[in-house]
Amino acid sequence: MRPTILTLVFCTALSAGAAAQTSTTSPAPPPGAPADKNAPLPGANSFTEGQAKSRLEANGYSKITGLKKDDNGVWRGTATHSGAQVNVTVDYRGNITRN
Repeated sequence: MRPTILTLVFCTALSAGAAAQTSTTSPAPPPGAPADKNAPLPGANSFTEGQAKSRLEANGYSKITGLKKDDNGVWRGTATHSGAQVNVTVDYRGNITRN
């Protein structure tokens, strides 16, 4: 009886660990993909400033300056794209918007 209980406890612990590793966030869109139509989306942003900058660079932006995370978890700054200076955002999903 004791080995059965130990096996049950072990299996339960394994299944709980697997469930804890399941991600509830969508992966970042690939470079060049259009942003979500509602972007920038508020949310707990897990990007560092360097990662947000790299994401912008991978999408053709340069001279990225002034990146700051706002109260909604959205990185905001300025960058150059196709020769024009624009305001840019990077949200928690990696969506990039500009104006």
